[in-house]
Amino acid sequence: MFVPIMLLLVGLGTVVFHFISPWWWTPIASNWGYIDDTIILTFWVTGVVFVGVILFMAYCTYRYRYKEGKKAEYEPENPKLEWWLTILTSIGVALMLAPGLWVWNDFVTVPEEAGEFEVLAKQWEWTYRFPGKDGKLGTSEPKYMNDKNPFGINPKDNNGRDDILIDDSEVHLPINKPVKVLLRSTDVLHDFYVPQFRAKMDIVPGSVTFFWFTPTKIGEFDALCFELCGVGHHAMRGTVVVDSEKDFQAWLNEQPTFAQSLAEADGDSEKNSNRIFSEASSPDRGIAQ
Repeated sequence: MFVPIMLLLVGLGTVVFHFISPWWWTPIASNWGYIDDTIILTFWVTGVVFVGVILFMAYCTYRYRYKEGKKAEYEPENPKLEWWLTILTSIGVALMLAPGLWVWNDFVTVPEEAGEFEVLAKQWEWTYRFPGKDGKLGTSEPKYMNDKNPFGINPKDNNGRDDILIDDSEVHLPINKPVKVLLRSTDVLHDFYVPQFRAKMDIVPGSVTFFWFTPTKIGEFDALCFELCGVGHHAMRGTVVVDSEKDFQAWLNEQPTFAQSLAEADGDSEKNSNRIFSEASSPDRGIAQ
């Protein structure tokens, strides 16, 4: 009797802990409630199967426990039982997969009215890029990346001259506006994830991945790297601030464009060159004795 009782306690304890567990998702702040619903459906299907298996094991260990004088009957096949298992398993798998495929189709189908911005990942920080007044992001290539152009924007692409660059781990987004998130990496595999938004996607070097979502709550949310990317992975954090449309536009207007960043970088280089030349030509400059 010990084994059947322990099996029943394991099943009961697991179910009770699931409902009273202090660990659960953060409150959702986007349109992706479908993802929560799909995961909960998976919990129900796998939970029912788990409880059913536990009860079946408890029944078998009690019903067919050792009794002196009794012999086990060898039954290599049971077509009826096999059919039942096949049918029930197929139904369970379909219940888990079908909603997920429907949600995934919605996840990769970006609304036509969605805006967009780019997340550039590198060990171990986030930076961002928004389209300028033309509404188009300029093209980019790794060969253009340097100290003056960390985003690798093509300087000959006019669409990129007014791109707005956010060289900071904090980014702002407007509330209730669908947005497409373009993802690039300069080094290794990363993953941009805000738990409250539910949506995330791997950032693969050499390609541009994407996802979309609609922020539905004003506030500040932590952005995490959800893919082990090196020794500084734990510190690769950012902040997504969801603002009203007015506050978002005010913040965006304060950020520099690509053209302004290039001009500022060229100005700094010229100043440094003039300073070095001035110091080198100064009559007071000499070799210390």
